[in-house]
Amino acid sequence: MVDSTRRDILARAGTVVIKVGTNVLADAAGHLDRARIQSLADQVQRVRAAGRGVALVSSGAIGAGVGKLGLGKRPADLPHLQACAAVGQSALMQLYQECLNPHGVHTAQLLLTAGDFDSRARYLNVRNTILTLLEYNCLPVINENDTVSVAEIKFGDNDHLAAMVANLLQAPLLVLLTNVDGLYNADPREDPTARLVTTVPHIDRAVTDMAGATKSTLGTGGMRSKLSAARLATNAGGAVIMANGSTDGVLDSVFAGEPVGTLFLPHGEAMPAWKRWLGYTARPKGTLTIDAGAEKALSQGRSLLPVGVRGVKGDFGKGDVVAVCTSEGTEVARGLTNYPSDAATKIAGLKTEQIEEVLGNFPYVELIHRDNLVVIG
Repeated sequence: MVDSTRRDILARAGTVVIKVGTNVLADAAGHLDRARIQSLADQVQRVRAAGRGVALVSSGAIGAGVGKLGLGKRPADLPHLQACAAVGQSALMQLYQECLNPHGVHTAQLLLTAGDFDSRARYLNVRNTILTLLEYNCLPVINENDTVSVAEIKFGDNDHLAAMVANLLQAPLLVLLTNVDGLYNADPREDPTARLVTTVPHIDRAVTDMAGATKSTLGTGGMRSKLSAARLATNAGGAVIMANGSTDGVLDSVFAGEPVGTLFLPHGEAMPAWKRWLGYTARPKGTLTIDAGAEKALSQGRSLLPVGVRGVKGDFGKGDVVAVCTSEGTEVARGLTNYPSDAATKIAGLKTEQIEEVLGNFPYVELIHRDNLVVIG
């Protein structure tokens, strides 16, 4: 049975990002499942043969390293995690290439860190590289650079990376392949009446509450991580499908428009690339706390003036990305600041005519101009 909503989304999805989790690719001891990876490679090739550009975000390097080294379980300390990643990444890429050789497809490895997305120049370089690889009919295989990055291993996960890659490419569809069938309204391991949620119009508090604080054996993610990634992609105008990568033919079913897994619908219209980077990719260097009047002004498409700012945190320079939050700490926008943190602190709460008295000059009326600001829904 074909779902008409999914069919319409697929019709617009000329470029897709597919993320595969560690527990789909490997057993509990970290041994890569060659038959599973071959099946996924065959399905990815069928997606590509239908005329879609595909970028594959693949976990599994640390898990594969655990298996290659015979450790039995994932280490807890950073040096051993990084060593496992170094051993496992080459094994993972070799297996992908071997599985795609029958199709005459070249794989291309991209190892990224959060810093690659913070820098606008590096961000654009990554985008241009991936698009060029697609022109060459290669399959980009993307992973975090776990051998050198610290925060990514301790706090990050490839669900978030996949959402950022989807935003980077302005992909209309992100597919998250995990080891569960999708989002349930309760934990199916504890509640026999739990049912699969097939469609989520908007990821709100009620949806988030459905996710338990679960984690996988070898990976770093859980359902909350996947919902966070789905929110990142849907807020920027993309759709997300979460499905069980262990199910035979799951990608074939997804791209046939069948109602498998959970579909998260886009929230609002698709954003241009620079707004995706500013609002949902680059990490803020500081925070501006605003009052209710400023929050209302931003929601109406206006600039942020100093008079509406109640607090400044962080050490940032002119042109850096900053978060804009309410007094309760809720982030409502991000933007490029016209003033460095020391000047912003001095003029916070001041009316326009008071700025020159305090700073000795009057370079900008706005602390953040509306053209350099993205309101986060």
